[in-house]
Amino acid sequence: MTPRRVLILGGTGEARRLAEALAGESALEITLSLAGRTAQPRAQAGKVRVGGFGGAEGLARCIRDEGIGILVDATHPFAARISENAEHAAAQAAVPLVKLERPPWQAVEGDRWIEAMDATDAARLLGEPPRTVFLAIGRQELAPFAALPRHRYIIRSVDPVDRAEAPANARFILERGPFGEAAERALFAENGVEIVVAKNSGGDATYGKIAAARALALPVIMVRRPRPVAEDGVATVEEAVARIRHLTGLPAERGE
Repeated sequence: MTPRRVLILGGTGEARRLAEALAGESALEITLSLAGRTAQPRAQAGKVRVGGFGGAEGLARCIRDEGIGILVDATHPFAARISENAEHAAAQAAVPLVKLERPPWQAVEGDRWIEAMDATDAARLLGEPPRTVFLAIGRQELAPFAALPRHRYIIRSVDPVDRAEAPANARFILERGPFGEAAERALFAENGVEIVVAKNSGGDATYGKIAAARALALPVIMVRRPRPVAEDGVATVEEAVARIRHLTGLPAERGE
């Protein structure tokens, strides 16, 4: 099994940038795996695989069959099941696992955060009085909010939402980030947003809504991550590149 064949579990901007950073390295063979949930993903560098593996066992089998030497988990911080499968599969296949996870956002002065355990808890925390809610949790976890039609929702997603699973009293916006603070402030003002519900995804691409809420003194129900940040992980693409180069025995920098 060659250690220079790398499988990146992706779906995030970090995974895409990591594949781009490694694609020009002739000593490495990179495959970027996407779950296939986004209908029109951004262009990706190198070889791309789309679709699931069939759990940890299927991923471990793929690692062995394809001669993968390094597995990289660069999935979304809320993709807990995929990350768990990656850990089990790497152990089963006896290959190193590089965990690339952006740090979570931290509240700063002026933030009005209310921490929620999950989407169901976030919906409960909206309270009884009707409110206009900017709902930024993706299109997979709308059911708890659909059960609370007294609120008016502004829902933004990359792909169309299944209206049967979404709140009845909702406005849908199809857009792909990044979203800057000024644009988010204008969006909130235009729609009369009174409260924001967001996942603590971290990173810069979607932080605009958090900064906009702070500037407008809006409360934010912040859904915490389902798993703690890995102590042995890396936080940036540059750190991931360095870790992979170390594991494959390549120089820390080209030209050394």
